[in-house]
Amino acid sequence: MKKVINDPNHVVDEMITGLVTAYPNLLKRLPNTNVVVRTDAPAEGKVGIVSGGGSGHEPAHAGYVGKGMLDAAVVGEVFTSPTPDQVLEAIKAVDSGKGVLLVIKNYTGDVMNFEMAKEMAEMEGIQVDQVIVNDDVAVEDSTFTIGRRGIAGTVFVHKIAGALAENGASLEEVKSIAEKTIANVRSMGVALSACTVPAASKPSFTLAENEMEIGIGIHGEPGIERVPLKPADQITEILVNKILSDIDYERSEVAVMINGLGATPEMELHIVYRKLSELLGNKEIKIFQTWVGEYMTSLEMAGFSITLLKLDQELKNLLTRKVKTIAFHV
Repeated sequence: MKKVINDPNHVVDEMITGLVTAYPNLLKRLPNTNVVVRTDAPAEGKVGIVSGGGSGHEPAHAGYVGKGMLDAAVVGEVFTSPTPDQVLEAIKAVDSGKGVLLVIKNYTGDVMNFEMAKEMAEMEGIQVDQVIVNDDVAVEDSTFTIGRRGIAGTVFVHKIAGALAENGASLEEVKSIAEKTIANVRSMGVALSACTVPAASKPSFTLAENEMEIGIGIHGEPGIERVPLKPADQITEILVNKILSDIDYERSEVAVMINGLGATPEMELHIVYRKLSELLGNKEIKIFQTWVGEYMTSLEMAGFSITLLKLDQELKNLLTRKVKTIAFHV
């Protein structure tokens, strides 16, 4: 597959260099690492928030580094967890004395490496805590996870925890609001085509022209079933019904994210939103705020995911606080 790259072995390094060069007022790279931090890191008097994972999901996670969201993002190789020593460098860079919260997507490698870094930081006297995001309702347990996977709902966790941390809350308070967000956020995705890792010579899986994969993971992990391609309204209904069956959204307010996986035009994402708003309205679920676009991609995979966050007044207040990042806007 054609890609706009130089050497497949240098794509992550060159991508990070390009990113921080493009936004020098917001982002900087820790020397000799794949860690992107706020230009003012460590931000004094606040809990530091660190997230990350394999690259290939841009704008996640470095696109959410900035005032009101993350203090650092640790960038692994493509679809590969960052190493514990890199996570440790991020923790040390953002610690201002109030502790650091790790926001981890539920993949075995991410959980293991971030937890190792947490233990290493604690040995150096830094207070560290963690939350694990598991918003994907499609699959329970897989070769990649124990329990549910963490996908695009992670962005809402970044936003809400980041807003509270920016307000000077304690590490215990920031962890608590992150856990509350995780308890109320659900997502599910669908793929219409596969993606190709830069170092590979072929797509990571194969879908026929008339097939789609319901419940796909952001690394191409298998979903619930492979079925004939359906119209947008039917796909939307399948995903929404699965999400709504997981927790009680009746007569609640929700934040909505329609997330493109890398190769789906915004035209199509808005067609999905049109049907989603109708379905939620029929169930007396009020949409408080909406984000449509690419927030957690899978290279050039065609498809999308739907995320719903059930809101109360506290979550609404934090979700709508101003942020200054390159990829998330209120």
